[in-house]
Amino acid sequence: MCPQSVSGKGRSGLAAFRMARHWLVAALVGGALLVLIGAASLVVYGGIYNVAADIPHTQPVFWLMTTVRERSIAVHAAGVVVPPDLTDPKRLATGAGQYAEMCSGCHLAPGMKRTEISRGLYPRASELRRGSRLTPAEEFWVVKHGLKMSGMPAWGVSHDDELLWDLVAFLRKMPELTADQYQTLVRSAPKTHDEMMQEMEMGNDHGHGDQPHQ
Repeated sequence: MCPQSVSGKGRSGLAAFRMARHWLVAALVGGALLVLIGAASLVVYGGIYNVAADIPHTQPVFWLMTTVRERSIAVHAAGVVVPPDLTDPKRLATGAGQYAEMCSGCHLAPGMKRTEISRGLYPRASELRRGSRLTPAEEFWVVKHGLKMSGMPAWGVSHDDELLWDLVAFLRKMPELTADQYQTLVRSAPKTHDEMMQEMEMGNDHGHGDQPHQ
């Protein structure tokens, strides 16, 4: 038999083996994907995962949601420009008034006991009187845009950026305050929350209140 003929048959056999292995791998991968899709469909449409707020997430789900949230905030807040006057006393007083009206029911305040709504929220709203790991830019982004599936509203829908920066200024100061100092600062707010909102709406009517989203 011709050596070239034997060599040609060997190459053909090797090619056939490689093709068979390729299709076997493809079949295994496809089968695994079908199993995963089937399992996911069973969990979703079978209502297996408990979404009740009084039942904590499993550790894998909690880790996934926490990681997604933290990375999303960091990336989207990267372009936010922080004003240089966050320590301005007027900003602090205005922010304190807003915080007492808008935020304290969930996030609490110095000297404040947990409220009914804070007890029932899941994930639990962070107690901002204890401080935050977020940067000022990240706090502003969260306050303005809110967080899905957390109960945190997007205050930027109804408040302009200036008011939201006042609130961020107060958030940076609050961990240093005693209960009495907090109450004093709230009382020193130049306007009530309703007055600030009315003033902002009047400004919007005159074309001065709309600002681009950051």
